[in-house]
Amino acid sequence: MTKPVFAIEYSLPQGQSRLVGEITYHTAVKGDYFQALSQQYNVGFLALIEANPGIDPLRPEPGTIITIPTQLILPYGDHNGIVINLSELRLYYFNQEKQTVNVFPVGIGKIGDMTPTLVSKITEKRTNPNWFPTADKRAEYLAEHGKEMPRMIEAGPNNPLGDYAMRIGQSAYLIHGTNQRFGIGMRASSGCIRMNPEDIEWLFKQSAPGTKVKIINDPIKMTYQSPDTRVVEVHSPLTNNDGSVPALLPLAKSVENFVNGDENALEQLKKIINDPKGLPTKLD
Repeated sequence: MTKPVFAIEYSLPQGQSRLVGEITYHTAVKGDYFQALSQQYNVGFLALIEANPGIDPLRPEPGTIITIPTQLILPYGDHNGIVINLSELRLYYFNQEKQTVNVFPVGIGKIGDMTPTLVSKITEKRTNPNWFPTADKRAEYLAEHGKEMPRMIEAGPNNPLGDYAMRIGQSAYLIHGTNQRFGIGMRASSGCIRMNPEDIEWLFKQSAPGTKVKIINDPIKMTYQSPDTRVVEVHSPLTNNDGSVPALLPLAKSVENFVNGDENALEQLKKIINDPKGLPTKLD
């Protein structure tokens, strides 16, 4: 597998725009597949699929141009500390002193174990953490394997927390590494935020106890690239724990205000919402 890159770092934009980065394009060669490309470019697996509809993620035809989603709109709100947007399966680390943001793909809670939205902070940091499976996890393991799961998994190659873990507030939720790269950029955890090993190592070193953590679930992001140019980024909404899929239509009031009565822009936006690709798109 190609050696993964480190966190993608962007300079924070000046003025009112929140658009950063440029789209990257990859020409497929024999042997390419999306899981390897997600590690190569440090983007989410599902984000690659969403940005490239119709392309076989397991065996893209050699010569196919694959869109790498390395351009994005920053989440709305205070750009300080850690912000996780569940809808796009990305974690943002904002450095106010350097005026930069580092962006990482993350794994989040699977259906039935959805990661909650919250505003909190880092309260504890652990290297080589032991893992104490929840009662639900042990029951799930018993049902699947017919034997009891240990109440503690010691640090090491069999520990799914990886080498670093940071607790969010007083909750059971952690931002942690992994012993299996598959699942990054996907809904695969029991509610915690899962990161690539080199990404959590970097973030662990940057994030002191007290670092702010905000978890949001915003499938639609908007910004002005200039006073007359509006840009939107729409992601597929996450399935709820009960299996239902939230509707993005009718539009939220903030989105209606953004198009400001422009019927042409509104129709474009509706088309994007009905076929989201997770890429910034200008409204003409």
